Amino acid sequence: MSASLFNGLPALIVSDVARRGAAVREALVEQELDYLVVTKPVNIRWLCGFNGSNGTLLIGVDGIRLITDSRYDQQAHTQLAAAGVEAEIEIAPNGVAGLVARHVGGGATVGLEADHVTWNVAAEYERCLGAVTVVATSGLIETLRQHKDPGERSRLERASAIADRALLATIPLFAERPTEQQFGAALDHAMRQGGADDVSFETIVASGPNGALPHHRPGSRVIEADDLVVIDFGAKVDGYGSDMTRTFVAGGNPSVEQQRLYDAVAAAQAAGVAAVRDGADQRSIDTTCRDVLGQFGLAEAFIHGTGHGLGLEIHEQPILSARSVGILTAGLIVTVEPGAYLPGFGGVRVEDTVVVTNTGCVPITHCPKGLDPAAVARANLSEDASHGQHDHE
Repeated sequence: MSASLFNGLPALIVSDVARRGAAVREALVEQELDYLVVTKPVNIRWLCGFNGSNGTLLIGVDGIRLITDSRYDQQAHTQLAAAGVEAEIEIAPNGVAGLVARHVGGGATVGLEADHVTWNVAAEYERCLGAVTVVATSGLIETLRQHKDPGERSRLERASAIADRALLATIPLFAERPTEQQFGAALDHAMRQGGADDVSFETIVASGPNGALPHHRPGSRVIEADDLVVIDFGAKVDGYGSDMTRTFVAGGNPSVEQQRLYDAVAAAQAAGVAAVRDGADQRSIDTTCRDVLGQFGLAEAFIHGTGHGLGLEIHEQPILSARSVGILTAGLIVTVEPGAYLPGFGGVRVEDTVVVTNTGCVPITHCPKGLDPAAVARANLSEDASHGQHDHE
C-alpha cells in the first residue's frame, strides 16, 4: 500500500465540549427538570470527554458531577481537563444512586435516560431519592448531538477520507479472487494503517447472491469476477465513525441486468442527495429515493430506510425513512443510501455521507462510483472530491 495515498488528510479541529453542558441545562429548563442522570456512555463522552466503561454523569443547574470507580480516577481527570470541562469527579465503588441522592435537594425533579436505564436501576433511584420526583426522559441529549460542531465534523471528514483511500488501496485485491472475509480484513487493515483508530462497524462485504442481504457478514465465499459486490464500511477517528457503501462487479464487466440494477440505485441515490437541504422534510428524502426506484419497477426491492445521522454512534438521529418526522437543518450530517435487493441474484447499495447546508449539501465521502473497480481505482480522488455532489452546496 502506498503511504502517499493517505497524505493530506483533513485537519482535526478542537471541539468545544465545554459548551455542551450549558446546552443540556437549557434543555432541562425547557423540560422542567432540575437534574439529569446520564448513564449512556456515548452521551457521557459527548458531554465531558470521558470514555471509561463505568461512569454516571449528574448534570443540573449547579454544574456537572462525574461518578466513576477507582480504575478511572486518573483517566477521568485527564480527559475532562483535555476537554476543558469543569466538573466534580467522585469515586464510588458502588451505590451510585445513593451518591446521587446526596447531591439532589428535596423536591427536585430528576430525569433518567429511559432508553438506557434498566427497570431495576430505575427502581433503585426511586428508592434512594425518596421524595425526589424521578421521571423518564428520551432523546434529550441525542437531540442535541444531531448538530455537529466544527471539531466533530473534522473527525468525520478525516474518518471518511481514510475510508475513501483504504477502499482504493484494497480494490486491486479483486484480481486475486479473495473470499469476502479476506477482502473485508484487508480493507479493515488498510483503514487502520491509514490512521483510523478502529472501524466504525463490522465491515460488510456481500458478493453474488449474498448481496441481497443488506447486513450480510463476510464469509468464506470466493468473490468471482462476475459477482456484484456490496461493500459497506467506515473508519473511526477519535470516536467518530464514517459510513460509505460502494457496489462493484469484481471483474469490471457487468451484465445487462447488473448494470440496470446499478443504474436504478445510482439514480435514486443522486436524487436523494439532490433533495437534501436545510428545510427539507426528512421523510421526503426517503420518498424521493423510493419514487425513482419505483420508476424502474424496484420499489419493493428497497427494504430499509434511506439514511441516518452519524457521529459517536454509527446510527444517530435523524433517521431518514418513511416514518421520519422532522425537518433537516443546516449542520446536520446524514447518509443517503438507497438499495435494491433481489434474492438469488444479488443487490446494489450506494451510500454517501453529506453535510446539510442552506442551499443543499456537501459530501464528505468522495470515493468515485461505478461498477468497474479498476476504473474507480484509477480515478483521481482529489478531482472527484471537488466536483459532482459539491454542486449541491
